[in-house]
Amino acid sequence: MASINRGLDAKAKRKRKKLKEGRFRLGVLFAALCASATSAYAGQWGVQFAGGVADHDVRKADLGIVWDPGLSWWEIGGYHFTVVGEAHAAYWDIQEKPGSHPNIWEFGLTPVFRFIRSSGYIRPFVEAGVGVRLLSHVDETPDRSFSSSFQFADMVGVGAQFGAHQNYQAGFRFQHLSNAGLKHPNPGINFSQVYLQYNF
Repeated sequence: MASINRGLDAKAKRKRKKLKEGRFRLGVLFAALCASATSAYAGQWGVQFAGGVADHDVRKADLGIVWDPGLSWWEIGGYHFTVVGEAHAAYWDIQEKPGSHPNIWEFGLTPVFRFIRSSGYIRPFVEAGVGVRLLSHVDETPDRSFSSSFQFADMVGVGAQFGAHQNYQAGFRFQHLSNAGLKHPNPGINFSQVYLQYNF
C-alpha cells in the first residue's frame, strides 16, 4: 500500500512540474506575441529598468519595453493626459525561508495613463495603470500560494521625463498583484519600485 501511495505521489509531482513548465512557456509566448503585435505601429520606444521590494522579503528586478504613441488630450494648466503601453519581464528573488520557489518569473502588459506637463526640460507626471501578469510559479513558500498564474497588476506612481529631447525618465511606483478573487487563496503582493527609462 505504501509503495502505491509513493507511486501516486511521484506521478502527481511530475504532473505538477509539467503544468508549471507549460505555464512558464505560455508566459514567454504571451510576452513575445504582445511585443510583436505593436511593432508595426509608429511612435517613440523606450527601455525601462526597475528594482523593487515587497513584503515577505521579496525583491524584484524588472525589464520593460515601453511604447509611447504620442497621444495627447485634455490640456489643463500646462499638463495633458496621455497613455503608453508597457510589456514587462521580471524576476522575483524570494528571501523568505523556507521557499518553495526562491525565484519566480513574471510576464505581462500594462496600459499606463499619465497626466504630464506639456513642455519644459523637466516634465513631472502622475500615472496609474491596470495590467495583466503571468507567473512562472504560484507557490512562494509552503504556506503562501498565489493559487493562479494569472494575476492583475494595479499601479500608481510619480515621476518625471527630462532632457533636451525628453530621452530620460525616472519614477517611483507602488504596485499590487492579485488575481482579484478569481481563485483562493488570494494573498496578493505589494511592491515598491523605482525605475529609470531611456527613450529612443
